[in-house]
Amino acid sequence: MATPSRSELIDAFNAFIGALASGGDMANIVDHLSKSQSPEVIEYGLTFLAPFLGRPFVGAEGVANYFNTIGTLLTWKDMGYSEHVVDPVARKVSAKGKATWTWKSTGQSWPETFTTTVDFDEELKVTRYQVWADSGAAYLASRGELRNAEES
Repeated sequence: MATPSRSELIDAFNAFIGALASGGDMANIVDHLSKSQSPEVIEYGLTFLAPFLGRPFVGAEGVANYFNTIGTLLTWKDMGYSEHVVDPVARKVSAKGKATWTWKSTGQSWPETFTTTVDFDEELKVTRYQVWADSGAAYLASRGELRNAEES
């Protein structure tokens, strides 16, 4: 395949992110994953802070496990992306995301700004999804301690 255009990559990024934001319909998410390469998801952070942090989730089953884990523990609203950085040669899009997250078991919420990078194969299917986010807020919210930390 020829080098994709900036708009083709942003369209592929938005389609994948749209599948995620639509509530986690796993069949829709899997449709966006590479069939020619083993897809991978990693959300960077210390593994003991949350079960979805600090380790790669590999293959379609691993990716599904990551998103199912997120969906079991968290809800989100008002998710949006801006400041896209596109590398057509590497077939990669990075963007700044914003959302409000809630840890379901404690009901504690926090606004967050995070960074996402998505790599694509020749068919503009996702090969790697990386997230850099506020793992400290997630950890405190999971323990019901976010409000105490905000007040001190």
